[in-house]
Amino acid sequence: MKLISAALSFFTKMLLSLRSLFHINRRIAVRVSHPFHPLFQNPHHHLNLSHPSNNSPIVCPFVLFSNFFYMIKFPFGTKSDDTNIFLDDFNGESLCKVIRQDQWNDPKLVALFDSSLAPIWVSKILVGLKQYPRLALKFFKWAKTQKGFSHTSESYCILVHILFYGRMYFDASGILKEFILSRRGMVLPGCDVFDVLWSTRNVCRYGFGVFDALFSVLVDLGMLEEASRCFPKMKRYRVLPKVRSCNGLIHRLSKSGRRDKSRRFLEEMIEAGIAPSVFTYNIVMDYMCKEGALDTARLLFGQMKQFGLKPDVVTYNSLIDGFGKVGLLDEVIFLFEEMKNVECEPDVITYNALINCFCKFQKMPHAFEFFREMRNKGLKPNVITYSTLIDAFCKEGMMQQGIKFLVDMRRLGLLPNEFTYTSLIDANCKAGNLTEALKLANEMLQANIDLNIVTYTTIIDGLCEAGRTRDAEEIFRAMLKAGLMPNVQIYTALAHGYLKDKKMEQALNLLKEMKEKRIKPDLLMYGTIIWGLCNENKIEETKLVMGEMKESGLSANPVIYTTVMDSYFKAGKTTEALNLLEEMWDLRIEVTVVTFCVLIDGLCKAGLVLEAIDYFNRMSEFNLQPNVAVYTVLIDGLCKSNFIEAAKNMFDEMLSKNLVPDKTAYTALIDGNLKHGNFKEALDLQNKMLEMGMELDLPAYTSLVWGFCQCGQLQLARKFLDEMLRKHILPDEILCIGVLRKYYELGHVDEAIQLQNEMANWGLITNPIHHAVPSVQTKV
Repeated sequence: MKLISAALSFFTKMLLSLRSLFHINRRIAVRVSHPFHPLFQNPHHHLNLSHPSNNSPIVCPFVLFSNFFYMIKFPFGTKSDDTNIFLDDFNGESLCKVIRQDQWNDPKLVALFDSSLAPIWVSKILVGLKQYPRLALKFFKWAKTQKGFSHTSESYCILVHILFYGRMYFDASGILKEFILSRRGMVLPGCDVFDVLWSTRNVCRYGFGVFDALFSVLVDLGMLEEASRCFPKMKRYRVLPKVRSCNGLIHRLSKSGRRDKSRRFLEEMIEAGIAPSVFTYNIVMDYMCKEGALDTARLLFGQMKQFGLKPDVVTYNSLIDGFGKVGLLDEVIFLFEEMKNVECEPDVITYNALINCFCKFQKMPHAFEFFREMRNKGLKPNVITYSTLIDAFCKEGMMQQGIKFLVDMRRLGLLPNEFTYTSLIDANCKAGNLTEALKLANEMLQANIDLNIVTYTTIIDGLCEAGRTRDAEEIFRAMLKAGLMPNVQIYTALAHGYLKDKKMEQALNLLKEMKEKRIKPDLLMYGTIIWGLCNENKIEETKLVMGEMKESGLSANPVIYTTVMDSYFKAGKTTEALNLLEEMWDLRIEVTVVTFCVLIDGLCKAGLVLEAIDYFNRMSEFNLQPNVAVYTVLIDGLCKSNFIEAAKNMFDEMLSKNLVPDKTAYTALIDGNLKHGNFKEALDLQNKMLEMGMELDLPAYTSLVWGFCQCGQLQLARKFLDEMLRKHILPDEILCIGVLRKYYELGHVDEAIQLQNEMANWGLITNPIHHAVPSVQTKV
C-alpha cells in the first residue's frame, strides 16, 4: 500500500508541475498574414486565441509520454533522502537566481539532476529564465552535459520560443534543427514537432513566427514531406509560414523533380491566403519550362498577371528559353516584344536564350540580328553568347566563321570554355581535320581546362571514323588515367571503329567489358554490333546478340530489324527474312519504307519477283507509300527477270505519282531495254537524264557500253566508252575485256588492237590479254 501511495503522490506532483508550467490563462492577439488580393481578403486581421481545450499538454500525448519516459529511467525514489527533501522544497526562483549569478556548481543546482523529475524542473527553470534568453540557452547547453540527462521535447520547444522572443533567431533555428535531427526516425505517438511547439506556445507573449522558423528548418534539412504535412496544421491554427519559406519548399520540390507537388503547394498557398511573390511564380514557371510543361507555364504566367504581379526579366527569360527549346519561335518573338512593351529591359541572359533557340532551329540570320541588337544596346556578349554562335557555325559547317568568332572573343578578354572547345573539336573531327582537333585538345589542357566526357567521345569517334583505332585506344587510356568513367557513347564509337577495321573480336570484347563495369549497353551499341555481325554474314552470332539485347529489356528498332532482314536475304534465308516482317507486325514495331525496300530487293535478287510485287502491293496495309528507292529496286528486279514491259509500267507509275526517278532508276531501265535490244528506248532514257541535269556515273556508263556491245552497236559503245574516259570515269577490267572480246567476235581486229593498246596505256588492262581474248595470230 505504501508503494501505491508513493506512486500516486509522484504522478500527482508531476501533473501539478505540468499544470503550473503551462497553464497560463490569458488571451493573446495573433497577427496573421494579410491576404495579397481582394480575392483572398479576410475581414479579421487578428485572431483571439483563448485558452482552448487542446491547449493542455494532456491533449498532446507526446508531452506526457516524453516526461514519463524520462522519469522511469530511474527508480521512483531518488538517490538520497536529502535529495527528496530538496525536491519537496523545490524553488524555481531560487535556482534561476543561482543561474543568473553564474553559480553552476551550486549544490541545489547539481542535485537537481539526481532526480527522475529533472526534465520537468529543467523546463520550469527555462520558463523562469524567459526574460534572459542568452542565459536560458547557456543553461540548456549546460544541462545537456550532465551525466544521464537528456532534454525532453517540451524543453527544446520552450527554449525555441524564448530565443525567438529574444530575437535570437539564428540560435532558435539551430536548436530547432538539433531537436528535429535528434528525433528523426522516431515515431512520435499522436503528434509531431509542430504539436509540441504549439502546446508550449504560451511560454512567451509573442513569437508566433517560430512556426515559420520550424517550416524553414524542415525545408533546409530536406524534410520536404514533413514540411508539406506541417503546412495544413499551420493553416488550421492560422500561424502561416512566410512567402520566403514557402518559396524555399517550392524550390526544393522543383529541384527534386516533384513537379506536381510544387504546383499543388502553390495552390495551397493561395487557398490559405499567402500572397505568392513574383519570385514564387518564377520558381515554378522556370521548372515547368525546363520540364517542357509549357501549357502549365502559360497558365501560371496569366495567373500572376491576374493577381496584379508584374513579371520581371527572370520570368520572361524562363519562358523565352522554354518555348525556344521546343521551336515555338513565334511565341518567343511575341514574349520578347511584350517584354519590351512593358518596359522590362532584356539582359544578356535574354539575348543568349534568343540566340540559342534561333541557332538550334537553323535560323542563323535571326540569331545574328539579336547578337547585333544586344551589342547596340551596350550589353556585352559573354562566353555563353560566343560559344553558342561558334557551336552553330560548326554545326552548319562554317568552320572559318567559327574560328573568327573564337579570335574575336579572345580579343575581348573572354576565355573559351570546354563547351567552346568541344564544338570546334567536333566540327574538325567531322571534317576530317583530326590534326587540328588534337591541337585544340592540347590547347585546352594547356589552358587548365579538363577534357570532359563529351570531348573525349568526340575525339575517339573522329579517330575511329578515320580508321585510326590505335590512336583512339591511346586517347581512351588517357581518359581512364584522367579519372573519367567511359560511357556508352565512347564504347559505341570504339566498337564502330573496330567493326570498320574488320576487328570483330575486339568489338565483342568491348561489349563484355561494359557488362563487367556494369555499364548497360543501349540500343545504338547493340545495333552497331549487330550491323558488324551482319556485314560478316555471321547469322548465328547475330541471333545470340539479338537474344541478349531482348533479355536486357531492350526491343529492337526498325533499323536493327531491317539490317538483320537484309543479312538473311544475302545468306539465302528468305523464309527467316519474311518471318521478321511478321514479327515486327506482331510486336507493333514500326515497319518503314526502308524495310520494304530491303524486302522487295531481297525477293527480286532471289528470283521471287512475283512475291516482290505482292509485298509491293501490300505496303498500303502498313500505311506506307513506295518511294523512288522502292520503285527502283522493283524495276531493276523486273528488268533482270525479263519482265521489261512490267518494268516500264512501274517506271510510268512512278512518274504519274510525281516521283522523280534517280540515276539508279534510269540505269536499271536502260540496262533492261538494252538486254532486250531496245537500244532506241535506252538512248531516249539517257537523253532524259541529261535533260534533267543528271551526270552519268560509272554504273550508267557501264550499262550503256556493255548493253550496246551486246546489241552489236560497237560504234555507240565506243562513243560512251571514250566519253567516260574523257570524264576520268574509269571502267573496270571486266568491262574492258568484254568490249575487246566483242570486237574480236565481230571481226573488227584492227579496231580491237587499237583499243587494246589504248586500254593498256590507260592502265585498264593488267592481266595477260591472251587469257581473256583471242590473239591476233589465232584470228588470222
